[in-house]
Amino acid sequence: MLLASAVVVWEWLNEHGRWRPYSPAVSHQMETAIRSGDSRGGSVVLGQVDSRLSPYIIDIQSMHQFRQDTGTIRPVRRSFYDPASAPGQGWQWEWENDAGTWTPYDMEVAIAIEISHSRQQPCLDLTPLGFCYFIDFNNMTQVNRQSQRCRRIQRRADMAYPLVSGPLPVLKGGGGGTNACSCQQCMLVLSVKSNAGRAEGEAADIQTLGRRSLTMPPPPSLPPPQPPSSNPNLIVMKPQRMPSSMATVCHAPLPQRSSLAGLSRPALQRIAMAQSRALIASGVPTVPVKNLSGSSPVHPALAGITGILMSAAALPVCLTRPPKLVLHPPPVNKSDIKPVAGFGHYCRKTTKKQARKGKTPEEVVKKYLQKVKSPPEEDCTICMEPLVGPSGYKGPAVGPISRADSVGRLAQCGHQYHFQCLVAMYNNGNKDGSLQCPTCKTIYGVKTGNQPAGKMEYHIIPHSLPGHPDCKTIRIIYNIPPGIQGPEHPNPGKPFTARGFPRHCYLPDSERGRKVLRLLLVAWDRRLIFSVGTSSTTGESDTVIWNEVHHKTEFGSNLTGHGFPDPGHLDNVLEELRVQGITEDDGLTEK
Repeated sequence: MLLASAVVVWEWLNEHGRWRPYSPAVSHQMETAIRSGDSRGGSVVLGQVDSRLSPYIIDIQSMHQFRQDTGTIRPVRRSFYDPASAPGQGWQWEWENDAGTWTPYDMEVAIAIEISHSRQQPCLDLTPLGFCYFIDFNNMTQVNRQSQRCRRIQRRADMAYPLVSGPLPVLKGGGGGTNACSCQQCMLVLSVKSNAGRAEGEAADIQTLGRRSLTMPPPPSLPPPQPPSSNPNLIVMKPQRMPSSMATVCHAPLPQRSSLAGLSRPALQRIAMAQSRALIASGVPTVPVKNLSGSSPVHPALAGITGILMSAAALPVCLTRPPKLVLHPPPVNKSDIKPVAGFGHYCRKTTKKQARKGKTPEEVVKKYLQKVKSPPEEDCTICMEPLVGPSGYKGPAVGPISRADSVGRLAQCGHQYHFQCLVAMYNNGNKDGSLQCPTCKTIYGVKTGNQPAGKMEYHIIPHSLPGHPDCKTIRIIYNIPPGIQGPEHPNPGKPFTARGFPRHCYLPDSERGRKVLRLLLVAWDRRLIFSVGTSSTTGESDTVIWNEVHHKTEFGSNLTGHGFPDPGHLDNVLEELRVQGITEDDGLTEK
């Protein structure tokens, strides 16, 4: 027998195909439910440990998460990690999102960051893990290699994730007998144990770290349904407690299937819908389950059985159809399309990169600097070398500079850097005559991007957006064809793709909506709406991507988060444009 142990992390699958970790508290709650054989039919209400998760219920039998207010169903899994890794030691790595709150990294990324941090490495490139980010431990920041956007990160102490351990038979080829347990759980936990010793020194283990997913065993046998005397149309099933041996002895014989397994799919759906009608009539709040329309990986019959079990266990559940995704408006006649009031045109094209300023990089940088006679006793945040000493930049030589010009202060924000470092940073960008402070992101001059050539159309359609019933809608249509990357792009001379074009976006035809449109036109002219890089959704490189200015692409709903109603959307877009150097003063000059 071999004693093995592993840290258990419960994770859910998001819309981008990434497994996102639940908090340690939720993982402890799930493990407790498994060990105790939860008496509520194998369902766990996450709001009991985190009020922010009150809409969510996890059904252990189907290994899916149900969201009560939208009906969304997502797969969940139970993953194992090395006890010596970040989740086993209680360290959480998080990045600051646009709302100013902290978002945890994917678990394999957090583990890689913790390993690099524990080795006192100054930085970490996340490219091998599929992310175009660079972690700077000195400044505790994350930098997007494509957009150069910098976000804060933090390392936070939390409770450790739950630890599971137990005696496991020696597997074949392991130096022991042949009577080995070959179930998935034993194999995986043993794999974690065997990999733990060599994970510390091997770079390849940063991506794997012995993590695997676990498929839960089938549910225990259920008694035949018994109709209640008060309502012959409602069939209720009494949940049985899961035997504790099932959670601890993974090589025990599997239980027999439920007695409902012999029923046909229509019969099971009739049972579920009969119960739904009875619950609606009694005034019980509903929990819409998306898969009744066949759009979920969960079988409709399984969803019906799960709903019956959850309701019988006193959970307020009713199976209904979910709201539908509405990406596009109803058909619009050409005669109903009108120009936007106050805009003389309805189309804007971009062709070539804006002309560069006729100055050398040194001349551009000096334009925004003030001389510093006595540099302070602090480091240059570009090269991380003291300002009183020489620049740590080791690239191509910069023109001759005097001692008096070796350090400069940016005129508006006051941050100080080595002159040579600023010139090198400028040379690494678009070289468009503008400069952006790497510390506070203040923009000097007019910032332009590397958006490929394309066309932007805008007009009014006679429909209203959710949350804006008193006005019509501005429809924006972006169209960018595929092409060849120019010198301002990541891989000059290489083809780039343009997926999903034309892209339709929407704004309310209100005074504030027209203000946002006017500034979006400025951003379009400055080539800041799109960029060429790696898609965070598909992982495809050398493709056209959004460039940190969010648009609404969902017309009549907000199921994906890219639609209406969203009361803060217009304010958020104005702030994102301000970060790109576009303010309301720029909109006043827009014709």
